Amino acid sequence: MNVIIITGASDGIGAELARQYAKARGKDVALSLAARSQIKLQTVADQCRQSGALVLARPTDVSNETDCRGLIADTVKQFGRIDTLINNAGMSGHAMLAEVSDLSWYEQLIRINLWGSIWCTHAALPHIIEKKGRIVGISSQAGLVGVPGRTAYSTSKFALNGFLEALRVEMLAHRVSVTIAYPGVVATEIRHRGFDAKGQAAGISSLDEKGAMSVETCAKLIRKGVDARDRDILMNNKGKLTRWLKLIAPGLVDKLALAALAKNVSPQ
Repeated sequence: MNVIIITGASDGIGAELARQYAKARGKDVALSLAARSQIKLQTVADQCRQSGALVLARPTDVSNETDCRGLIADTVKQFGRIDTLINNAGMSGHAMLAEVSDLSWYEQLIRINLWGSIWCTHAALPHIIEKKGRIVGISSQAGLVGVPGRTAYSTSKFALNGFLEALRVEMLAHRVSVTIAYPGVVATEIRHRGFDAKGQAAGISSLDEKGAMSVETCAKLIRKGVDARDRDILMNNKGKLTRWLKLIAPGLVDKLALAALAKNVSPQ
């Protein structure tokens, strides 16, 4: 039986990943699901149990180191092992730096998007090494290119990428795979709950949601890449093109980013 931990599992990509793993593997999977909202988390857990999966629903705030380490300890206590850790929990934010007077929400966003993954990964690492398992980070296309108006968010995702890329090399000898996924705009509520310039919930999306990828498709692509132990999961042509344009024509990428800002459109 494979034991999979998913943070940020109460809704959006994390919840859909849990449901898909439960449907695909049934009794052959045990899911340790973590999120702040106990009520939403329990709903997802019940959906997964209906597909036959064993489930631990563990309320967790990944911005708190004690919570992160407790999640790992409780998972091992419940299931005896860890095969895959999916660091999915994240917070969005949209504001021009000059508009921000109090940077405390920058710190909170980075604790969630970066430190939550570091703390969970550090605690789970011995168990994952033992099973030659998988470590996964859900980054963003805003982690490939710095996006104006997304300074806090891009910072956290660039840092997450650096952490995971370095860890990937460290894990080669242990035969542990490290996969980074780069979603673009996905039809979730992350941007509505994200911080605005004042550090409050934005309430609306600052992006053009036309053509947003469905959460079902996004989760399916992530699951496929994780199962294959892919290095990177680039989900659309924009992400693939942007990555190469940044290398060969960085000035053009800057101009495209400014044009997108003028249209109030940017990567997730």
